Amino acid sequence: MSSGMFIDWEHVTGQSKLVIELVTIPIFSAVAGLITNWTGVWMLFAPVTFKGFRLPGLQMIYPYLPRRVQVLPIFAEGTQFGFQGFIPARTEKMASLTVDKAIAKIGGPADFYRQLEPEAIAAQFAAVIADDLRPTIDFVMAQGYPQLWNDLPPQWREMLYARVAEELPTIADRSFAAIGEHIDELMNVKTMIIDYLRERPEMMKDIIYNLGGPELRFMVWSGLLGFPFGLVLALYLQVHHAVPFLGQIPAAVMVLLGTAAIGVAVNIIAVRVVFTPAIAKPWFLCLWRQALFAKRQDEAATDLGHAIAHQIVTMETIVNHLVHGPNADKTQRVIHIALREEIDRILGRMRPMVKVAVGGRRLTAIHQGSTTSAIALVPTLADNLDFSRTQADKIDRLCAQKLRDLPPTEFVDLLYCAVEQDAWLLYLHGGVLGFVVGLAHLVIFGA
Repeated sequence: MSSGMFIDWEHVTGQSKLVIELVTIPIFSAVAGLITNWTGVWMLFAPVTFKGFRLPGLQMIYPYLPRRVQVLPIFAEGTQFGFQGFIPARTEKMASLTVDKAIAKIGGPADFYRQLEPEAIAAQFAAVIADDLRPTIDFVMAQGYPQLWNDLPPQWREMLYARVAEELPTIADRSFAAIGEHIDELMNVKTMIIDYLRERPEMMKDIIYNLGGPELRFMVWSGLLGFPFGLVLALYLQVHHAVPFLGQIPAAVMVLLGTAAIGVAVNIIAVRVVFTPAIAKPWFLCLWRQALFAKRQDEAATDLGHAIAHQIVTMETIVNHLVHGPNADKTQRVIHIALREEIDRILGRMRPMVKVAVGGRRLTAIHQGSTTSAIALVPTLADNLDFSRTQADKIDRLCAQKLRDLPPTEFVDLLYCAVEQDAWLLYLHGGVLGFVVGLAHLVIFGA
């Protein structure tokens, strides 16, 4: 009899057990597949921050758990139990993988710097300084030798203002050319990006989601494959009692095992269709011929290139890394040397006289004041939105082309690395949810 805990469905519907199971098991299996894949994708991205509670006794047990369990995003500080999306929880690792698998393939610091066109940066920097040229010169000279600057006749000051204004484009060109010559020492792309994204898990989540949006939606809807699998299970249950060995297992247990297997299977199929094979194969070797993500390489490369250029490797990120990053002292030294040479060049034959007039220490102070002023103005390069957007477009073109040229196997790995480590947990989660849905079917419809 097909009767649940509360209703005799054969009596209510007037249908046989076969018909009831052929209708209900596929529907429940499809629901299980949809729920499994939807929650699986959701678990990759949400919540962005850890949500949980302090669990008594966890602090004592946690150190003895297997390492593979300890790193799951269900624990925080070894005392709290809850959950955080896999990608936000591993933002630092994902950022590192993004560099290794994508940005490093695009180019190194020198490649990005050349693409930004140092001459254009220098011209913008000269324009920024020109707006505050007089206050900057006043600051530098007052710092180096306040008495001399105060006593200097106005016409001499005007001559100095005019000379510096005339030389400003050349000074800027040579200064940024000097940075370019040492850019590999000053700029560590991997450190820059990891430091930037570590504080922005929401951005990391959005970049990965936008990169594989169509494929992730397919993974959710592929849960409907539970329907044909459920139909097979329902048909099998009709002959289960006659199958040697397996027939000894109660039908209820087979329902639970079957729905759990379906929950795992739809997850596995979704992952395989999205990521394998990277290189197209004949249909008789692979029904879908090529991974969905690989088929969309040109479009996805354009999307990722745009994200890298407009969200990660931006003028603001680069400038902040150069000025405030781990090699900021080297940046300051390079600019200081470049400016010192330019100041000496402008002074020309007057330099020995100036040195006598103001002293060696004061001349050094003028050099240092110039460096301090220049360093303080460098971050303003990112304040001009039009200029930043123009520079970002240059990086965008470089990134998109390089990513489009990647071998399909390497390109597919860009997205696969986001799910690879935790794929087993997604499959386990599918099995558990399938088991729960099977249990609900037994409660409602019986075995």
